[in-house]
Amino acid sequence: MTMTSKERHENLFSWRPSAVRAGHLRGMTLIEVVVTVGIVAVITVAITQSVIVFYRANRVAFEESYQIRSAERGLQVLIRDLREATYGDNGAYPLGAIASSSITFYADVDRTNPIEQVQYRLSGQRLTRTVRSSTGNPPTYTGAVSTSTVSDYVRNFDDNISLFRYYDAAGAEVTSSAEIARVVSVSVNIIVDITPIHAPGEFTLRSGATLRNLRPQ
Repeated sequence: MTMTSKERHENLFSWRPSAVRAGHLRGMTLIEVVVTVGIVAVITVAITQSVIVFYRANRVAFEESYQIRSAERGLQVLIRDLREATYGDNGAYPLGAIASSSITFYADVDRTNPIEQVQYRLSGQRLTRTVRSSTGNPPTYTGAVSTSTVSDYVRNFDDNISLFRYYDAAGAEVTSSAEIARVVSVSVNIIVDITPIHAPGEFTLRSGATLRNLRPQ
């Protein structure tokens, strides 16, 4: 069947709008995708930058919090060890040596026997725990040692504050190592501060222990 000129003209005009509309719809969808991707990228970059800025601003606080928790755990172990102070396997008195920044004593710290020789010592800004088991017969404390870190960034030396203080049965402070036999309790003060020039500043941990296994001298 042959189409007239009028029919061909109408078909031509009826086809063009649909073709244009289809192309127009496809173009808008692509633009929307591009815009959406761009918005997501901008938001992602903004969030990432915010996280980086937040972390940088709070890094010291995070590190300080970690060191404080570490010092708290170390202090708990220290007090537990002190409360178990007892006579050494070689018959030594429970307290071996006392000072403002160190203490040496005997205790069964691993609950397995024999009795260990234990030393807590502040060197610079590091507080360490050293444990030595007895060996031989008769027992001596001359063998290998195990040393661990209790806490870093300890500022007691900087602030001229004693790490350990000692007291007799009447509550009077014992300041001379020559009077070690008078000591019945020990107080501990640990000052932690990673960066003294930045907030949050110093944090002080305090605790104490009574030596329960002492015999009258």
